Amino acid sequence: MITLKQVKKNLYILEFIKQTEISLAALSFTEHGLRHSNLVADRARSVAKEIGLSEKEQELSAIAGFCHDMANFLSRTNHNYFGALLFQQVFSNDFSPEELVLIMEAISNHDKGEMNFTNPISAVVVLADKSDVHRSRVIRKVIDEIKSDIHDRVNFATKMSRLKIDKTKKRITLTFKIDTNFVPIMEYFEIFTNRMVYCRKAAKYLNYDFGLVINNFKLL
Repeated sequence: MITLKQVKKNLYILEFIKQTEISLAALSFTEHGLRHSNLVADRARSVAKEIGLSEKEQELSAIAGFCHDMANFLSRTNHNYFGALLFQQVFSNDFSPEELVLIMEAISNHDKGEMNFTNPISAVVVLADKSDVHRSRVIRKVIDEIKSDIHDRVNFATKMSRLKIDKTKKRITLTFKIDTNFVPIMEYFEIFTNRMVYCRKAAKYLNYDFGLVINNFKLL
């Protein structure tokens, strides 16, 4: 089994992520490049460690987190499925069949709620991915253009997002600081309700409750 450090040096993976960033920028989507990939990888490893997964599971979670969005250059709609298949093509000789399937499943499941979780790595990657809401993800630079798109507005208004794990209370809490002078909090729920439902499903699979706190107000 290779490590995340080695995956990050793979020229195919780096090119997939590079082309994804270019393709989604052309669509004026939020950032899905190396910044997002690194953050999700780091956050997935941190969550996996805090909930007590093995070092191997922590590594697999981080690798899946780094690669989860890399196929957006092929198709936004089916990027999760294409990403899993690309990973298999690049790394089929570098992981055991079980390890490979766990990573492929985590990549495939990160964006669709149609499957039930069957391993903790997939659940960890969902939490790590969906928690990345932040103004640094906004590609547009003109304020009027940012205000014209609800996804850009919500991301731009978000000054901080983090996941907190409380092992004693068995609770995973997603905390945001949102500039309500830029957007009303209701707009967050207009676009992210389904994602929060998926996060709650992921937390439940890990035997944790899921909480949401925005501007110090407990909403879930």
